[in-house]
Order: sequence, then C-alpha cells, then structure tokens
Amino acid sequence: MCGIHAVLTPPGITHTASPDLTRCLCNRGPDYLGQVERRVTSSSSTTSDSSDSWKLKLTSTVLALRGDHVAKQPLSCPDTDKGSVLCWNGEAWRINGEPVSGNDGEEIWRLLREVEASASATATSSTEEEKEKKILDVFRAIEGPFAFVYWHEAGRKVFFGRDRLGRRSLMMKRDERTGEVVFSSVAEGVAGGGDNANATANATAIGWKEVEADGIYVLDLGLLPSSGEGVTPAVLEPLRRDWIEGVDPAEFVSSIGRFNKSLPPASGYAPLSATSPSVAALKQQLIDSLSLRVLNIPQPPGADKVAHDTRVAVLFSGGLDCTVLARLAHEVMDPEQGIDLLNVAFENPRVVAQLRKDHAKNNGGNGEVDVDSIDFYEACPDRITGRKSFAELQRVCPGRAFRFVAVNVPYTETLSHRQQVISLIYPHNTEMDLSIGYALYFAARGQGSCTHLDGRVEEQYTSPARVLLSGLGADELFGGYSRHPSAYERAGYAGLVDELLLDVGRLGKRNLGRDDRAMSHWSKEVRFPYLDERLVRWAMDTPAWEKCDFENEGGEVEAGKRVLRLLALELGMEGVAKEKKRAIQFGARTAKMESGRVKGTTLIS
Repeated sequence: MCGIHAVLTPPGITHTASPDLTRCLCNRGPDYLGQVERRVTSSSSTTSDSSDSWKLKLTSTVLALRGDHVAKQPLSCPDTDKGSVLCWNGEAWRINGEPVSGNDGEEIWRLLREVEASASATATSSTEEEKEKKILDVFRAIEGPFAFVYWHEAGRKVFFGRDRLGRRSLMMKRDERTGEVVFSSVAEGVAGGGDNANATANATAIGWKEVEADGIYVLDLGLLPSSGEGVTPAVLEPLRRDWIEGVDPAEFVSSIGRFNKSLPPASGYAPLSATSPSVAALKQQLIDSLSLRVLNIPQPPGADKVAHDTRVAVLFSGGLDCTVLARLAHEVMDPEQGIDLLNVAFENPRVVAQLRKDHAKNNGGNGEVDVDSIDFYEACPDRITGRKSFAELQRVCPGRAFRFVAVNVPYTETLSHRQQVISLIYPHNTEMDLSIGYALYFAARGQGSCTHLDGRVEEQYTSPARVLLSGLGADELFGGYSRHPSAYERAGYAGLVDELLLDVGRLGKRNLGRDDRAMSHWSKEVRFPYLDERLVRWAMDTPAWEKCDFENEGGEVEAGKRVLRLLALELGMEGVAKEKKRAIQFGARTAKMESGRVKGTTLIS
C-alpha cells in the first residue's frame, strides 16, 4: 500500500500540501516519503524561464510489502530533474500472465523505460498513437489491485487510473478557473480529526471525485496555454482508453471476461454436491489466489520484539467467506506463522438501551440492572459467530496459531474518530457509508484483547500484521445476497443470471476506494482473494447452477453460495457452511447508533 499525491499548477500558483494530508499519506505509506517536481511546457512553448512554466509535483509514500528492500518512490531517472515519473500504489501479481518476483513497482518502471527507449529508437517511424498504445499496454497487462499516476515527459501526458475492479483509491480534482489539477489517494482539504464540526459540508464544496475504474485516463498537457487564465474545461478533460482493445467492451464484464448466460438443460442436471467439479475448481482457484497474497510477505517492523511471527490478519466476522479464507490460508502459509482474526464489535447506545431493558425484564422487571453484568460486545452478532468459527478453525487446523482479536469499540471512542472516518470515506457521505467505514477502520487498526491458541487472553494486543484479507466479492460471484433467490423466484434461472451479471458488472463501481482509504489509514494493506482476476473470470464462465442451486433448496446447506458452502463442508467446517449472510454494519452494530429511524441513504449531518 502506498500514498499518491500529484498536483499540476500554472505559473504563479503554489500548492502546498496540508499537514493533515501529509499525515494521511504517511499513514498509508510509513516506510518512505519522496517527491519529484517537473517543469511542464506546452507543445507550443518557446520560453526557457522555469518560473514562467507549469509545474507538476508528484509525491509518494511507501508501505514496503514486495521485494527485499524499500523501493523509493516516485520512481524516476536518478540524478536529473527531467524525465518521466511513476507513482505506483498496488500489487502487480502478474504481468503479461507471468508472476512478478521482487518489487512490482520497479518491474513496471522497467517496462515503461523499455517502452520509452523503443520509442526514442523509432522516433521518426512511430506515431503518437502507437507510442501511447505501448504505454497503455504495460498497464493493461497487469493483474492485481492498483492505482497510479505516470508522467510521460516525452509525450507531455499524464496517464492515471485504477485497476479494473477499483480496488485501490485514487481521486481527482480540477479547478477550471486556475487550471490546477490534483490527484490523491485521499481527499485534501476535508476536515478530519480536527476542530471543524462539519467535515461533510466542508468536503462537499471541494469537488473531489473518485477516478472511475472503467479504463486508463490520459491528460494531454501539450495543449496547455502559457498561463492558467487561458484554460478551458476541454483542455483539462482527460481521455478514457479502454482496458481491452479490439472488442466491444460490453462483451467483457468488468473488462475481465465474458459472462456465461446459459440456462440449465431441459433434461435437468445433477444438483450441486461436495463432489461436483465446481467445488474442487473453486478450492484450487482460491489456493492459487491466496498463494499470491499471503506468501513472501516481509516481516513487519519491530518483528524482533514480538514473540510470534504474524504477517497476515483476516477481517473476521466468523461468516462463510472470511472463514474459508482463513482455513485455506492455513494450507498455504508457513506452519510457523500465526494468523490473526480481527473481530470488531461496537457499543451501540440504541442497542445497549434495549439490552438493559430486556435484562431488567428478565430479572423480575424491578428495573434494577447490574450494568457490569451485561457484556454489550459479546452480545454482538458477529462476535457470537466469530467465536464459534474460531473454535471450528482450531478444531480443523490443530497447531496453527490462530489468534482471535476482539476489537471492542466504546461509543465515546467512535465519536472521537468520527471526523477522521468521515474525511477518509469522502466523497461517500451517507449514514451507511459511515457505519461501514467505522467497522473497517477500527477492525484494520487491530487493537483489542487477544485469545491465543492455548486459551490465554492478552488484554492489550495490537496485531503486527500489515496484510489484511477480506472476503468481499463472494456474494456477488456466487449469489449470496437476498436479491438472488428473489430473482430466481421471480423469473427462474434467467432472472438469476441477469441479477448475477448485474452484480459482477458493478464490482468496479462498488465502494472499494472508500474501503481502501478507511483501512490503509493504519499502515495496512487489504487484499481481496475472491477478486483475483482469474478467479473472477472462472466464476463468470461457470454456469449459475454450478454456483448457487436455487432449484434444489433442500440438502445439507442452503442454495445461496452453495459452491462455497460445500467447499466449507469439504474443509471440515459444518457450522461455518451453514452460516447466514449478515451485513457488517449490523453484525458489528455500527448501524443506526443514535436513532433507529435513520435510513442508510441519509446524508451525514
């Protein structure tokens, strides 16, 4: 995980990053902070006076998780104030289909340098379109989550974007009055953690927008006028380039693959079972995905001061999706490494009041309540499920150092971090965004009481793991939402296929940028094994009835996400296989903290 900030300023204007922005960027990347500045001239410029030029200042912060050293960013040509520059935030698991060993940012920079060298050698025979295409093809060939800003000096162009599924944050702001353009991993100027009581109102006026994940964007700075006064909206409008060339983008869902719309044969089909080929195929897909994401992680700073080797943690509600990840990570990882299970629960005043009322009623109705005897956190649905699934993991994975980290968040602490969370999730600004943001923000911090393998409880524990695993994506791929059985009841498999297609097609427009900002604030990187491009492509190619079997409601497990539930059974986790779907804001009880009448779509006040 890294932080990116890049600002284009016209002559006479200076942009200074605020201390709060610098802090947020350094939280994302605590291992290194670097800056590079470039003078930008238009294609018609004749001046050599640097004070009369546009400037592009690029800043990167680095969380070092790849290779055997800290790759300093921005990546640029050393010992010169000229040349191209790359700000890279992400994980290139594969490039051109081949796994990447060593540092992925440096490998991408090497490929871009090769493209530049080739373009220089064929300068007279290559068109600008051909040169641009070669740069685009470098980014098109990457599999994995990423966001980037790349200044191509020879072409006077800024390339920027997010991966096909939008798993990393990148935002953009344009000032059409002055011509200033800013890119950033987190929004600048949004009040967070400070004295401003209305960060949302402050942020709304700023005009930040998330960069869409629907392609790679190109901003041609060769068209800039000599000063900001002559800037028109058209000059600052980036051009979108498709992820896939030569095909109708509508055919490739999320620019990854074609969706299998076939319906079951009229003669019928064998119901999904533990021996169905799709169950074994899913297991292998997940093992392949996890192998990229949990192996070769460097030890976190201060590891020599910790009694155990823990590099990976799971965002752990105890539900099906995350517990299967924890179980399969056990099969992939070094047996000497621990795995932290981060389970978050909140003191919700509205729910606490009801618990006290129920407690008094159950004790004779005399109104006397022993408040200390009510454990609000252990009563949270996700805490109950989490403890059950933790016990099941311990049973099926004896010897693995799973640690259950109970992250308890008092209401006063929630309020003290409210402005910080609002600033991180911006431009998302509804009550639902905030309740989900709270859960992810505090879970990623990883502070709580820890239950060790031997049952010993460590009251004050902070997970040293810098890599977090999330089960997000399984519901969309395998039919885990309540709308999926509803679609089947309404229109059979044809309706279900349409609903699944809609969900997978929306993956790149989901809230992954918001989630990235909330969790990376703690110098952690969240990884999504279910959203590996190859796994997603396999899921799209697999017929609907081999993923969720709503035609056959009976059986050991429910029909929604049945292929994943059957895998859980095959892995020895019967209880996990039968767990119901529950949204994080309800499982952790971050929803409707003040009033039960507030809707999720209500704007934050």
